[in-house]
Amino acid sequence: MRITGLGHAGMFIETAGGSILCDPVVGPSFFGSWFPFPDNRGLDWERFGRADFLYISHRHRDHFDPALLRAHVPTDIRVLLPDYPTDDLERDLRDLGYDNIIYTQAGVPLEFGDLKVMVTPLRAPSDGPIGDSSLSVDDGTASVLNQNDSHPLDLEKLMSFGKPEAYFTQVSGAIWWPMVYDLPQDAKQNFAQLKRDAQNKRAMYYIDKVDAPHVFPMAGPPMFLREELFRYNGWGEQNDSIFTDQAQFLAHMAEERPDQKGYLFVPGTQVDLNDGVLEVTQTLYTDAEIERIFSDKWAYLAEQRDSRQAEVRAEIERRAPILPPDEMLAAIKQWWEPLLRRARTIRNGVGGMVRFRIGELDMVVDFPKAKVREYAGEECIYWYTIPADLVSTNIRDHEIDWSNSIFLSMQFEVGRSGKFNEFLTTFLKCLSRDRIEYVENWYAEQSDQTEDAELGDWTVQRRCPHLRADLTKTGKIEDGVLTCSLHDWKWDLATGRCLTTQGHPIRASRIIETANATNPAA
Repeated sequence: MRITGLGHAGMFIETAGGSILCDPVVGPSFFGSWFPFPDNRGLDWERFGRADFLYISHRHRDHFDPALLRAHVPTDIRVLLPDYPTDDLERDLRDLGYDNIIYTQAGVPLEFGDLKVMVTPLRAPSDGPIGDSSLSVDDGTASVLNQNDSHPLDLEKLMSFGKPEAYFTQVSGAIWWPMVYDLPQDAKQNFAQLKRDAQNKRAMYYIDKVDAPHVFPMAGPPMFLREELFRYNGWGEQNDSIFTDQAQFLAHMAEERPDQKGYLFVPGTQVDLNDGVLEVTQTLYTDAEIERIFSDKWAYLAEQRDSRQAEVRAEIERRAPILPPDEMLAAIKQWWEPLLRRARTIRNGVGGMVRFRIGELDMVVDFPKAKVREYAGEECIYWYTIPADLVSTNIRDHEIDWSNSIFLSMQFEVGRSGKFNEFLTTFLKCLSRDRIEYVENWYAEQSDQTEDAELGDWTVQRRCPHLRADLTKTGKIEDGVLTCSLHDWKWDLATGRCLTTQGHPIRASRIIETANATNPAA
């Protein structure tokens, strides 16, 4: 088996039973903000486009690049489609002409001669754009797990496919927190460090559980080549950003697990696996070039920025004309209010008003009343400032996921009066009837969490209120605070209150020792 790095989360897997093109992206993505790091334009995209199978893990535009697919991937290719609760990814692919679709089943292996594959989807509201997935591959000579951005909860089911020899997983962030927030600079730096630490902890959790002999960090970081975003590359010019690169994570892993074998995986990295023997070579960049890219990263990024502004300008020219404020308000009102009326759990979870300043339009979304109207001085729990051309473009394209289009562009500003509100972010990625109904039903199903488990001195509900991870495997208690290691959410066990966001309380009680229970004077 041969695996070639294509940049970001992209890879080309050649096996005894056929080849698979995974998440090919050149970009730029998210309104011209994200470019793969390092530059991957020099790859032979015509060769990779002639794969036997296409696998798109999810519809985030740093994994799904319509322009690249149109240019290099024939429409008759067989597509391995993850088993998602809504058909958004399938419709995106069919709109591009890809109709030779293989409908995979969640966690069920498929065989194509010597090639065996399994696609494991995630379906919770917080999983990517309502869905994320991983790909397991085995051809009798080697086995790999391409986990990319996904954070699977049921590792036993995932590992039932077999223990992978090579493990490819996300180690960088894909979020806008805390960079775009209205915060003091020292707070931004502190929150950025906490976020990087949490990302490292989560990656190490999976590395330990998967226990593969060979680990390849991937799926980030991006390059930000727009002038106003350039300072947020990597850990930031002022140490206020979250994007750990491959070399930084490998250094961290070497400290934490010195016996774990990790390898740099960049565009053109070629990994050959055959009956337990692994060989890694670089085919696009020389060792000296790679050393310079990571050791003198800011100089490399500046060269990329200065040479690629035409791509940024071209993306801006593709945006829609800015709508007049009254037309924009009417369009959003007509679109969102019917969804708000269906989103009872989300409305209650947001529980207040959210202000949007969009160019000349100043509007408020009243979640309790399911109304969109002009802002009139109301007290708001969140307030956004967004360029009008981004919103006009999303209205023109009827983009149903603003969290993972506008927000990941980082071309906006936001403030809030309290903690992170997951329900608000979820609403803004569910701007279709199908998505709203699915998420509302999903939340309703989470209300029954009757099974308990003992953790240390506490009895707690076994399933995490966030994404139903098994807390006997992912939970850790320190000083009365329970932390779920998958997403670093925390609860005060004495009160059951979630310390990470409003809502999502946990059921917990302290275990009373037998001696004290039978003899109160003991």
